[in-house]
Amino acid sequence: MEELVDLIATDASASDVSDKIKDALMAKAAARIDALKPEVASTVFADEVPEEEEVSDEQPTEEDE
Repeated sequence: MEELVDLIATDASASDVSDKIKDALMAKAAARIDALKPEVASTVFADEVPEEEEVSDEQPTEEDE
């Protein structure tokens, strides 16, 4: 964050300041996402029982009778 203040204080170009702000926000967002991933994964996939598909569209053949 000190780098951002230094850029502003030294009259760096607006694009440099903007890029530094974007980098800081992306890093903060990535850290929060990484922190929440385990909680979300356990909520979404907890106690799921895979459904078994029944095949009822089959027509009986002469061999089955």
